[in-house]
Amino acid sequence: MNGPPAASISVVIVEDDPSALQRFVQAVEAAPDMHVARTFVNGREALAWLEHHAADVLLADLGLPDLPGLAVIAYCAQRHVHCEIMVITMYEDEAHVIRSLEAGAGGYLLKDSVSDEIPARIRELRAGGAPMTPVIARQVLRRFRLSPAAGQAAPAPALLTQREQIVLNHVARGFSYAEIARLEGIAVSTVASHIRHIYEKLAVHSRSEAVFEAHQMGLIDPASFRSP
Repeated sequence: MNGPPAASISVVIVEDDPSALQRFVQAVEAAPDMHVARTFVNGREALAWLEHHAADVLLADLGLPDLPGLAVIAYCAQRHVHCEIMVITMYEDEAHVIRSLEAGAGGYLLKDSVSDEIPARIRELRAGGAPMTPVIARQVLRRFRLSPAAGQAAPAPALLTQREQIVLNHVARGFSYAEIARLEGIAVSTVASHIRHIYEKLAVHSRSEAVFEAHQMGLIDPASFRSP
């Protein structure tokens, strides 16, 4: 018989680490009821494929070399509502967990905790479950326990200053620290300080994550959303 069975669960994997990608592919292909439809080592190629194709499940890393994995997750969730999405990553901080779930992920696993169990986790996800590494599940529960009581508004996120907003828009357009400093007539060290504050306020750790998160929050013009 050529190709996977008609009822086989199709899985797309976005992972830039070769050894991890190989482990994930082997785990999926070893399962009799699923197959790997495509694999990608960067976000741009994954987005291009998802524009015209779909799969039953997307397994996505967050630390991609060109775009934040969150961008791939959000795009897939918006374009393919029937595709189940699960994060498999090394990031275990609350900020990444919450933003992944908000972007559309239905599961969140840490790389060190998964291997042969990936097929079982995929089945759980497809059955309506929310598979999570135990330490991640505890973080989510703690988040809800500490959230404001019903009927009370959650505290608003810290707003960017006017200067930080200007710097953020330059960042979105791909300008370097030196170019932003020249455009604004300030020192490179001052630019670095502004960007550090932007990262803190948006709870991100990289330029691409800052641009993506700011775009999601409506802080920058969508036309400026461009990976450096």
